Amino acid sequence: METPVMSSVHSVALLCLIACLVFSEAQHEPGHCLFYEECGHNPSVNGSLITPIIPCVNYSKARALEGAHYQALKRVCPMLDRGEGNTFACCSLKQISSLENSLTLSKAVLIRCPSCADNFAHLHCINTCSPNQSQTVNITRTINTTVDGQVKEAVVAYQAYISTRFADASFNSCKNVRIPATGGFAIATMCGRYGAKLCTPKRWYDFQGDSSNGLAPLDIDFRLIPEGAPVPPGIVPYDGQVLRCNETTDTGGEACSCQDCVESCPPVPAPAPPAKPFMIGQLDGVLVICLVSFLALSLFFLGFLLLRSFLQGRDQDVGKGKDNNGNDIDQTIDPKDVKCTDTASLATQAFLGSLFQRWGTLMATHPFKVLLASLGVVLIFSVGLMYIELTTDPVQLWSAPNSRARKEKDFHDKYFDPFFRTNQLILTAPGRPSHSYDSLLFGKQNFSGIISKDLIIQVLELQKRIQAIEFWSDDLNRTATLKDICFAPLNPNNPSLTDCAVNSLPQYFQNSLDNLNAKVNMTELGVTQEVDWRDHFVYCVNSPLSFKDITDLGLSCMADYGGPVFPFLAVGGYENEEYTTAEALIMTFSLNNYPRGTVKFKLVEKWEQMFLDIVRKYQMDPSTNFTFAYMAERSLEDEINRTTAEDIPIFMISYAVIFVYIAVALGEYSSFKRILVDSKFLVGLGGILVVGCSVLASMGFYAWIGIPSSLVILQVVPFLVLAVGADNIFIFVLEYQRDKRRPGERREEQIGRVLGNVAPSMLLCSLSESICFFLGALSTMPAVKSFALYAALAVLMDFMLQMTAFVALLSLDSRRQDANRCELACCVTVSTLPPSKPNQGFLLPAMKHYYAPALLHPVTRVVVMFVFLFMFCASVFLMFHVTVGLDQELALPKDSYMLQYFKYLNKYFEVGVPTYFVTTRGFNFTTVEGMNAVCSSVGCDPFSLTQKIQYATEYPELSYLEIPASSWVDDFIDWLNPGSKCCRLYSFGPNKGQFCPASEPAAKCLTRCMTTPPNGVLRPNVLEFNKFLPSFLSNRPDLQCPKGGLGAYDKAVVMDESGEIIASRFMAYHTPLTTSQEFTEALREARELAANITRSMRQIPGTAPDFEVFPYTIPYVFYEQYLTIVPEGLFNISLCLLPTFVVCCILLGMDLCSGLLNLLTIVMITVDTVGVMTLWGIDYNAVSLINLVTAVGISVEFVSHLTRSFALSTLPTRVERAKEATANMGSAVFAGVAMTNLPGIVVLAFAKAQLIQIFFFRLNLVITLLGMAHGLIFLPVLLSFFGPGVNKAVPLKQQKKAQEETSGVKHIYENTYEIYENMSFDDNEYPRYTPHPPRTDSDPADPVVTITNF
Repeated sequence: METPVMSSVHSVALLCLIACLVFSEAQHEPGHCLFYEECGHNPSVNGSLITPIIPCVNYSKARALEGAHYQALKRVCPMLDRGEGNTFACCSLKQISSLENSLTLSKAVLIRCPSCADNFAHLHCINTCSPNQSQTVNITRTINTTVDGQVKEAVVAYQAYISTRFADASFNSCKNVRIPATGGFAIATMCGRYGAKLCTPKRWYDFQGDSSNGLAPLDIDFRLIPEGAPVPPGIVPYDGQVLRCNETTDTGGEACSCQDCVESCPPVPAPAPPAKPFMIGQLDGVLVICLVSFLALSLFFLGFLLLRSFLQGRDQDVGKGKDNNGNDIDQTIDPKDVKCTDTASLATQAFLGSLFQRWGTLMATHPFKVLLASLGVVLIFSVGLMYIELTTDPVQLWSAPNSRARKEKDFHDKYFDPFFRTNQLILTAPGRPSHSYDSLLFGKQNFSGIISKDLIIQVLELQKRIQAIEFWSDDLNRTATLKDICFAPLNPNNPSLTDCAVNSLPQYFQNSLDNLNAKVNMTELGVTQEVDWRDHFVYCVNSPLSFKDITDLGLSCMADYGGPVFPFLAVGGYENEEYTTAEALIMTFSLNNYPRGTVKFKLVEKWEQMFLDIVRKYQMDPSTNFTFAYMAERSLEDEINRTTAEDIPIFMISYAVIFVYIAVALGEYSSFKRILVDSKFLVGLGGILVVGCSVLASMGFYAWIGIPSSLVILQVVPFLVLAVGADNIFIFVLEYQRDKRRPGERREEQIGRVLGNVAPSMLLCSLSESICFFLGALSTMPAVKSFALYAALAVLMDFMLQMTAFVALLSLDSRRQDANRCELACCVTVSTLPPSKPNQGFLLPAMKHYYAPALLHPVTRVVVMFVFLFMFCASVFLMFHVTVGLDQELALPKDSYMLQYFKYLNKYFEVGVPTYFVTTRGFNFTTVEGMNAVCSSVGCDPFSLTQKIQYATEYPELSYLEIPASSWVDDFIDWLNPGSKCCRLYSFGPNKGQFCPASEPAAKCLTRCMTTPPNGVLRPNVLEFNKFLPSFLSNRPDLQCPKGGLGAYDKAVVMDESGEIIASRFMAYHTPLTTSQEFTEALREARELAANITRSMRQIPGTAPDFEVFPYTIPYVFYEQYLTIVPEGLFNISLCLLPTFVVCCILLGMDLCSGLLNLLTIVMITVDTVGVMTLWGIDYNAVSLINLVTAVGISVEFVSHLTRSFALSTLPTRVERAKEATANMGSAVFAGVAMTNLPGIVVLAFAKAQLIQIFFFRLNLVITLLGMAHGLIFLPVLLSFFGPGVNKAVPLKQQKKAQEETSGVKHIYENTYEIYENMSFDDNEYPRYTPHPPRTDSDPADPVVTITNF
């Protein structure tokens, strides 16, 4: 039975239930509010970045607005305006003010797209002020709060119902809005952990309604309702009008720009794809052409053979003037048949032979005086070594001072700070197991082994140890620390240690161990779970610009120096932005860069050295859990200098091996007892000293006149001059050894006569090489230019010293040898007499009796021609496929720690180098046209500077640009916009009318810098531009005003004293670039883009005609050379080839045939060298070009001596003359060039530097072997087919001489024309020109000389 008390309780409960039902039904009616007015702060929100003001529960009808209340609503929520007196709303004037302040945070990043900013404000205006608020909002949680002494119910959570169509359209209008300072999307800062890539409308609204992120005053559960989906009774999902981003706003705002709205973009044609390879049908076009050329040349050669055979057969059939050997027997030389060139050649050789003979006799007669004078000249030149400058800076080595990249670098460094210096570690933990983490907020996350708390703590400890580096500086007279030299973007004038830019994963925790260890229980959707560092990390890598995460930890994602740490600067080795699976941690210390020689530069180098010491010590610590790579800014130069110093002994050993070979090979060794007498140890040493003195003299001379040297010169020039000099030494000494002193001839006269025979050939080679190198100095590359200058003078000095000092040395050695005195013990004599016949050694007889006959066998000759033709055509094909460039790893030794760093960099780094688009003086940024031509926000030119860069980033595989350019113009305009709190003026006080930062209370700064224009396109006038730009550049960004320019742009704009902008820059990012080819193409594309921008901006009225936009980043200086290195290389090599032809023609008396064959062979050597470079993986670059220029010089040694010997031979047939030249001069060339170079080159294979191994060992080996093959195999065969005929001036002279003889036949060359005599062959070995005996007056014909050219 029910008691009265129970009945009373039931009655009360029933009444409450009825009341609740009535209230519940009443709260979802049109024209009614659920909350109104402000009810203080939300006590459940801690550490909010804005004031968390919450509304009071107040079910009532919407209020009609008038006066200031109406004007405020119209300003903040224009979409609710229905005219004064007809406008109803559910928000008080205070709520409108709070809403406006809250919206300023979003407008700061969205205002550049008016329709997006309106759509964003639209929903929040509906939730807060809509007259039908009760139909779209459902309160889910309230609290009691005291306001003005009264207890009121306040809303702390509600549901907001919106249609999916409205949500999707609003999101789409905002998803592409950019943040110019970072090049990223604004949506990334408004979607929490998802970032821009994974953001969706639902996630976007969830973030806006999450009070834990510090940006929402209460929790809002946005319910996105598809059309037709069921909803609670009385609820009508809001489905208002949404502006598309390419539409104007109701208040007159312009459509968003192309950069922020894809729909606004004009049709832009896609860039042309890379040129397809040249094809003929399905085959490589170059291959087809080379094959056809080979076939054509082969057919031409076969035709030549057939024609020659036919002509010879016809002559034999006729039987006119042929003996059994095919020689003419009845051919008289008519003086009219002698060409001017024949006479000139004879006169030239006679003149040169006579000149050098007299010169050699003079030098040999006064050896001590000559040596003393030579030493004096060398010493005078060498004194200049006191002033030598050794260039080690790669920029000065490989970039010409007047090159475009160098000028752009100088311009950039003049007006902007140089690129900051990077000191970096990339750490991995291979073998470390991964783990999963079930996050309350983010769901199940996979963490790699290196993303673990203990390793992060170790990284933090290492980072703090590095940051604590300090040392005493005598220049500062105090202890220097990191803050003295660090890059501090937000406090550059007086930085503290925490102002220094250090990017690393611990910076997400502000380098605080307490923050890293922080834990807190958090409730989400009714589930309570602990959140820790992992939740904060996941949030921050996806939203690095956040000042507060969405966890109850309430930590900021900003680094302790105040800037964001983008995930690609903290972790690496991830895919698809799955940052938790990263395989590497990245730690970067950025230092300011200073000019060399300054005090700060010394401090930087000292700090970096201590940084390297700490890292090396840490790496060797057995307790270290990391495998890592590291580098300092100074590392590359240090390592290059280290390996150079370590490889100097290798070069010295190489020279020593060459010296030993020369000393041994020059000896005669006719008898064991006479070894010390016949050896040429001191002559070889003298030859080496002559080479050394020529190099010293060359270096000293150029040091006198201020042309710097380099390590390349020190390594290559002695090697080159030694190759050239040794050849001349061998030719001279071997010719002297093979010669027999004539009766009554003095020793000095014999030396002079021998010199007269060989010196013209030595002059031919040395002069060709010297002129070749002097012309090579026309190169624009400093390293190539200085090398060519040093080599040219060194070769010239070497020849001069050989003609003086070495002749004197040989004269002294001949005295000693004639006196049978031992070389190393001059007082000791031997009794064994020298052989009566000159010693020909081993090589000459072998080549004369075996090699030359075998090579010039009819079958062998044809085979050789076909083989070398095929080699040449194949090399032409390969030449078109040689790789152009020089990867910086090759400049390092194989044991360098930098190789590991480059490997890690290419593997783990996810973004390329930054590049600046720099503007020069002459563009007026202060005009509306000027700003529109640069910016990319609303109202800007769709083909502006930044917009064109944006277009390029849409094709990163072609443009090599990945992140669009940051734009100080865009952010300056957004900063001025009154919709944000950035630019305000003090309303009173001593600073009235001056700039007021956003950190100041609103009451102090009631005036905006500018007013909103009717069309929403804000542009300052000239006065406003010049007044507020400095304030913008010095304004430190913060939550209230993220558009402040300090740090991002304070160094990006340079103004002169009048306020004119004389330089500015816009920073973009390349895609990851790893090879020389990618860097070169990136430079090419960036320059093409900049040229296009320049042309457009020059069309703006008032722009100077010389105004320019150019791209700049440090690597451009090194890779610019590869844009033009192919045509420049062809130009340089062509210039080197020219003197080999001209000098050969002149010194052989205008012998065009010899000159052309000489030139052809050298060209083939050069082309074949490039072909082998392709096969052996040797890239074509400036170092290769130096070696190819060297190859031309060495090829002259292999070719010219033998060509001259053939041209001056008097044997009747080309084959016989080729055999003679191959045996005589070929043996000297083989011993003097090939065998001199090869031992020294082989030693270089043991060098540590890859640069030496590849470009000096491999390439010089190729050059020497190909030179030897062409000079000793191909050239004799070529001459045997196409060589010049016998100089007819010689047999004519013989005829005239024979007529004067009174009796017998005397050899015409015995005394007068010794230059044509070959002392290595017996007179009867080959048939020579045979003058007939004098005839009587009755004889019907003149004397006859036998001559044939086949």
